[in-house]
Amino acid sequence: MSLETRYNLKSPGVKRLMREALELANPTEEYHVCPLEDNLFEWHFTVRGPSETEFEGGYYHGRILLPPQYPMQPPNIILLTPNGRFEVNKKICLSISGFHPETWQPSWSIRTALLALIAFMPSKGAGTIGSLDYTPEERQLLAKKSKSWECPTCGKIADTLVSAEKTPVLTQEENSMLQTITLKTEEDKSEKAPPAEEGDEAETDKSDISQDLRQRNVPSTSQMQTQVVDDILRTSIERSNRDKFWKVVISIIVALIALLVLRRVLFT
Repeated sequence: MSLETRYNLKSPGVKRLMREALELANPTEEYHVCPLEDNLFEWHFTVRGPSETEFEGGYYHGRILLPPQYPMQPPNIILLTPNGRFEVNKKICLSISGFHPETWQPSWSIRTALLALIAFMPSKGAGTIGSLDYTPEERQLLAKKSKSWECPTCGKIADTLVSAEKTPVLTQEENSMLQTITLKTEEDKSEKAPPAEEGDEAETDKSDISQDLRQRNVPSTSQMQTQVVDDILRTSIERSNRDKFWKVVISIIVALIALLVLRRVLFT
């Protein structure tokens, strides 16, 4: 069954998902995600475990279930690979998942949800739905085992990131969201860490957060401003090109109709 007959192509949600599928077609260093061939509202993803954590070296596979009202309502996320942080085959409770529609923003996307999931992995479960608090040693063991894990639908998950491209630069909104998650993660870690000497704690937190954000290719303020301007210009150019294209198409159609009418008048 074709997309035209399966889905209403005029639906904002369908349009949005088709656009995201095109944008996310190529795997990156951190993630790969795509919709199922027969269901635009279910996507399978693979994320790489964040570096310098007990998940480093691991590959984690899961499902994203999108509501018909997407992007006005958030997706649900289910992990399939044993990982020691989230229960498998169960919808997990995150601020970017269906458990918290009040914190979801329609401007966020499937990519945003994946980046948030990666950022949440080193944080404490704190008893939330679908969370686990395995020891670092147990998680490291599961990370090693995950390299050979296979999905019945997608096959060996580690293979999906073999030819990965560099992760695109974060948008200003994604940067802000991930900074918030990183700060929360650092707070969780500080609860376990020994007390720092007076005057050192703030500097340590800033250094850790800066290092984490550099690893994610977070741009400076001037770079973000330039990126925003570039995005606006690119969007404007694309819109202008689309308008020109449709004007040409309409002109051709009008010309063909005129020729058909003229032919009928002349030859009847």
